[in-house]
Amino acid sequence: MGKSRTTKFKRPKFDAVGLPVNAVKEVDAVEEEHGDDDSPAAELLEKLQSPSADVREFACASISRVVQQSQTIPGFLQRGTVRRLGPMMLDGSLAVRETATGALRNLSTCGGQEVCEDMVKDDVMTPLTALLRECCAGFESAVVQMKDQKNPVEEVANEAVNLLWNLCESSSQALSVFNKAGLLDLVVQCLERHPHNIELAISAGHCLHTVTEDNPELLCSINSTVLGALETLLLSSQPSMAHTLLRTLAAGTLWNLKGNLPAARQAQALNAVVATLSQCLDLDTCTLILELRQAEEVRHTNEPATADRDEQATGELAVEEMNEEEEEEEAPKQRNGKAGKGDKDFSDLLPRCREELREATALLTAQQTSLEIIVNMCCSDDPSDDEWEEESSSDESDVCPDGLHDGESSLMSPLCLSAEVHGALINHSVPEKVLKKTEFPRKEATDVCHQSPSWRCLIKKIRRVQSRALTCLHSLLSTMDAESLGGPAALQGAAQHLSTLVFGAAEISKDEEFLEAVISAMRSLLQMIVSKNIPQCMTPQQLMSLSEAATRCDVVSVRVNAVAILGITGSTLAKEKGTAETLQMIGNALLEVATRDTDLVVNGEALDALFDVFADGDEAETAAANIQLLPALKALQPVFKAKIRKEGRGKYSPQQLCVLDNIKVNLRRFIGYLEKVVKK
Repeated sequence: MGKSRTTKFKRPKFDAVGLPVNAVKEVDAVEEEHGDDDSPAAELLEKLQSPSADVREFACASISRVVQQSQTIPGFLQRGTVRRLGPMMLDGSLAVRETATGALRNLSTCGGQEVCEDMVKDDVMTPLTALLRECCAGFESAVVQMKDQKNPVEEVANEAVNLLWNLCESSSQALSVFNKAGLLDLVVQCLERHPHNIELAISAGHCLHTVTEDNPELLCSINSTVLGALETLLLSSQPSMAHTLLRTLAAGTLWNLKGNLPAARQAQALNAVVATLSQCLDLDTCTLILELRQAEEVRHTNEPATADRDEQATGELAVEEMNEEEEEEEAPKQRNGKAGKGDKDFSDLLPRCREELREATALLTAQQTSLEIIVNMCCSDDPSDDEWEEESSSDESDVCPDGLHDGESSLMSPLCLSAEVHGALINHSVPEKVLKKTEFPRKEATDVCHQSPSWRCLIKKIRRVQSRALTCLHSLLSTMDAESLGGPAALQGAAQHLSTLVFGAAEISKDEEFLEAVISAMRSLLQMIVSKNIPQCMTPQQLMSLSEAATRCDVVSVRVNAVAILGITGSTLAKEKGTAETLQMIGNALLEVATRDTDLVVNGEALDALFDVFADGDEAETAAANIQLLPALKALQPVFKAKIRKEGRGKYSPQQLCVLDNIKVNLRRFIGYLEKVVKK
């Protein structure tokens, strides 16, 4: 069994803005009462041609609300909404520009990748590029009426950058236009507005972090201005959480561009990137959330009732309704056996007076992003998102004549960190800080979030940071040696900590995101502990209960890791005396999965684990005889071969099929080995 790969984190798509979902439903209900020709969609699109800027703005804002319900999007697309809204981004009224761009942003967000590609085909990039050029040229000349009023040109630019971010995330054609149209310089100009408009700078930071990932065509456009802007941000020291997020995004972008840096500056840049991520992880999330919530309450107590308070109440109601809608849509998020990116961020709904909540949201986003960047630092660039992350089967050439494993195959060789990255992570105590982030949040922090409808959305974000930390721990365990992680004592402490996370509650968590992360970390840790002959702190019974819970999970990777943990545990127990009964229990569980699981990848991993557990030793031979392992595998063999032949080509990747073919060969050889054992 080898170390499992961790899939790189792709940048998450940004999220929809607009009014509460119930407002959209009301418009939707009205549409059902009208015929097709008289539908609100047709009426709103007609109003885009009004000579009145106010009417055009109202129409754009209304479209922005309605398209938040994905079922309304086809009707708008059929009426050529993109080609009608595109010119509105260059309307003479700045308010119309902002709402039109916001409507297209919502359309791209709620419509997903297919809609984004259609929008690019409808030439949305042409007016969007022109709009960004005009915005960047007009930042300094824009008229700001009052001291605390936002720059209207920057507000339009913020919507435009968010739209660009989503299109480039979802469409290779949009990314190609970005590369060729010189949009990099425009986004960097938006990034450099951070002293004046931190929201615009953060949007630009997200966009840069996305477009610089796996985009070699863009590298030739990277110049000293771009690198200078990023380095300036990394050296900034503003203490706000918004600036912490901005520095984190700059660090991620600089990491993406590492291959384009002069050799003399690479070590310095790497140290600056890791230092930024480390400082972000240093922040005590729960303490800061408690302080920010208290600061908000103090401010409310001291300020008189104003229109802002009414706006705030409306914002709270909007966020509460959106959170309820999110919970209703939580179930259907599985895609190809992996959790979908169903997390939504409704912070754009918040009025500007909610600065404390904005800060808390920025903190959690920064820490999640920091952990994802560290995971990507630890990952090989080779595997795609669709590949089998847990490639652990031995190649046929690695099987000895007696059917036993002899070494590891190239598919499962340990991932390696460069010496420079390894050193930087260790020097900045990143492994210890990541482990700290895997702890459950303090109850008082989650309680204070529960008490306010608008803060309730943070609970899911807090849990996501914990899950990302567990995934990050898995990556560090997969790429570092035991000594770098603190030696046997530290590894035992980590195992005890993970044991507490999983078994500390009355029952094992059913949260799929948490379960996927914690079980992958546990697998990596057990592999390292076994390889170093370090005593385990988790009992076989505990691991059995975890695996039983995991094998009922819908996420394929969770089930794969569950049977792998059984294999690691069983192969260790097989070397000890008096373990036959426990080995029987493990063997029966693995046979059940190999026979009944609906996914071939999980079937293969269960068989691979059986090969490990029953490969050698008196205890294993006794257990194998008691559970009738040989006849069970003989009965399974033709079924497994037929399943590969029937389902394999259309459902699994070539690399997965290669691994499955190896397991098929190993199954034949292992049956031969068991037959020799029986004849002894």
